[in-house]
Amino acid sequence: MSAWLVLVMVPGAAVAQGRDLCAHRPGLGTPACTVDPGHVLIETGVADWTRADSGDGRIDTIQIGSTLARFGVDDATELELGWTPYGDQRERTATGDVAHMSRVGDVTVGMKRSIVNPDGHGLSFAVLPLVTLPVGRTPIGAGDWGAGLTAPLTYDLSNSVQLEFTPEVDAAVDEDGQGHHLAYSAVVGAEWDVVETVELIGEVQAIRDRDPGGRATMYLAGLSAAWQPGKRWQFDIGTAAGLNHDAPTVRVYGGIAALF
Repeated sequence: MSAWLVLVMVPGAAVAQGRDLCAHRPGLGTPACTVDPGHVLIETGVADWTRADSGDGRIDTIQIGSTLARFGVDDATELELGWTPYGDQRERTATGDVAHMSRVGDVTVGMKRSIVNPDGHGLSFAVLPLVTLPVGRTPIGAGDWGAGLTAPLTYDLSNSVQLEFTPEVDAAVDEDGQGHHLAYSAVVGAEWDVVETVELIGEVQAIRDRDPGGRATMYLAGLSAAWQPGKRWQFDIGTAAGLNHDAPTVRVYGGIAALF
């Protein structure tokens, strides 16, 4: 959040760009486009609430100000730096007991490399390796380092409809923080440009988490919308719903993206 504010306040920070604004926000997947060289795209989740119900209680998690900074290095490469400055979790048991914790989250560092069409048009493909640095504390932070690889693929079905596919594999931190395990997921979806400045995104996601403390398979469906009042700004809202018992019950979020 602080990085976004600094860039807004620096005179002359806002400059024109050649490519369309292509934010990671909103949605469950990741676009294959990269940021123009010499430019910075700041994406901030103003608020993000997730509710997870179980037979013996409920967990509510709120994250405020989660920010991703994407730096264009060359025509096909960008560096990414993400951080969640504040998260709050409340766990309610069936007996009415409440456990409450507020923490900062971990830092994520990544490099996206476009393989085909870095502007995101036509058939576009990229790879995005990521490393998570354990600067935060559980339950908002993972408690140890993690790593992952995402390979987003998009295809323009028409001038107004784009299909997306985002597979991901991770060395995820065990729930007890004492080791790592394999987790993998895939997102399939479509983006529809309703008008020039508004797009709707519909997606489904499958996640397989092989945590030794309890393996889980989660299915989710998401619907989000983005509005770009100008070529450098985007505002968004979104929601996701769990489709099976293992998945979080509901998620609601909103945020902003700005290109400099």
